[in-house]
Amino acid sequence: MEVPTPYLHKNTSVSLLRYHFVWCPKRRRKVLVGNVALRLKELLEDKTAELGWRIVAMEIMPDHVHLFIGTDPDVSPTQVMHALKGYTSRVLRQEFPKLQTMPSLWTRSFLVSTAGNVSAEIIEKYIAAQKTRD
Repeated sequence: MEVPTPYLHKNTSVSLLRYHFVWCPKRRRKVLVGNVALRLKELLEDKTAELGWRIVAMEIMPDHVHLFIGTDPDVSPTQVMHALKGYTSRVLRQEFPKLQTMPSLWTRSFLVSTAGNVSAEIIEKYIAAQKTRD
């Protein structure tokens, strides 16, 4: 049996790109509760699977979302947010009429940070050690 790896293998590259995203509803309203939160989780799982991305961890709070996701190198963080926020906003606002009273579901902003299997310090040491190799 083959052991699953977090690395994404393509024809010309091997990558491990993981992003931690945080985004909020407009005016940080606490609307991500109950059935809205459950449906948002389903929608995020469906869309990421459709696009070939892997959710590592997810937490939906009443006024913000945390998503730790693995993507391929062909996709920028802005493209990830555009795809996920656009899709979830459209579907949630169709299914939950109370969300239509908001001018938009999500703010335009988001936080993104990168993460991997090794720290920046280890990478710096590895690069510095390259000159000393035989």
